Amino acid sequence: MKILHVETGRHFLGGPQQVIYLINALRERGHDNTLVCPPDSGLDGVARLAGVRVQNLFCAGDLDLPFAYRLNQYLKESRPDIVHCHSRRGADILGGLAAGFANIPTVVSRRVDNTEMRVVAAIRYRPFEKVIAISEAVAEVLVDHGVNSERIVVIRDAVDAAAFDEQADCASFREEFALRDDDFVVAAAGQLIPRKGHQYLLQSVADLKDRYPQLKLIVFGEGYLDNQLRAEAASLDLGDVVQFAGFREDLDRFMSCFDLFAHPALQEGLGVVALKAAASGVPVVGFAAGGMVEAVVHEQTGLLVAPEDIDALGAAIARFIDEPQLRATFAAAGRQRMQKEFSIDTMADKHIALYESVLNG
Repeated sequence: MKILHVETGRHFLGGPQQVIYLINALRERGHDNTLVCPPDSGLDGVARLAGVRVQNLFCAGDLDLPFAYRLNQYLKESRPDIVHCHSRRGADILGGLAAGFANIPTVVSRRVDNTEMRVVAAIRYRPFEKVIAISEAVAEVLVDHGVNSERIVVIRDAVDAAAFDEQADCASFREEFALRDDDFVVAAAGQLIPRKGHQYLLQSVADLKDRYPQLKLIVFGEGYLDNQLRAEAASLDLGDVVQFAGFREDLDRFMSCFDLFAHPALQEGLGVVALKAAASGVPVVGFAAGGMVEAVVHEQTGLLVAPEDIDALGAAIARFIDEPQLRATFAAAGRQRMQKEFSIDTMADKHIALYESVLNG
């Protein structure tokens, strides 16, 4: 099978990483893959290092009609069996348009659970034979937007559990962040934007800091709320408790060094970073919102509380500090679940079955 993937995101975040997982797994199964992505994007460099065939096409966004034309011309030259559009920034509307004019079957992945007008959804998803939702939560949003449920297929994102098997150098990690051996380290990772809920986490930690002087929080990520969150941390007297570490490409390497992972997102397609934490043997706390209820099994691999409930979030963190055995039990259950239910092999096989069903009518 000859598959052309379109991913127009500029940064190598969770979505583009899933594209690499999928392409590598498809290649191992004997399928031919080409990736269309912008030049000098984060994905471009990673894909080339992985030996993926890359076609660079610049895309300025949903209104970049010249991108649709260039993609259409490339599709007519390369003639793939199927086109898989992976991102929203131009790849879905324009990718579907280009594939439609080239008369090539196409599918699209939907990764987010935020709402949009029904008329926009009708335009966005009309060209696609199938819409892939990365969680049941995303599928529900699509149905609410008017997408026929028969066109939706749920294929969850995957995590490379084997990549977290190596023993991390936690001594160097603690030295880098000036952590004592007895510190209880909570990590949070994600874009510093409102829907990720960092403000609730900061307040919860502020409420706990006097009771648990060993509590430390490291926030990884970038975003336009960076300065605002730093100011909030300062106003809550968290200067000795919280560190803002920015975006780290090597976060996976020392994920297992954390005692707890916090992901208080108010909206979340699935929460791949929570999957990575589980694969690393780190339990998760967060809000029971969107796909987080699928990424975390409450009272088995982590604790989920009502969105925006600062007191409940703090109680969940305190419970893990007070009960080390609970932390170990949840950590083992999380790793086992990632290996069993969120493997790259499972994700790839489901995509192949979907492609074949589309091509066979």
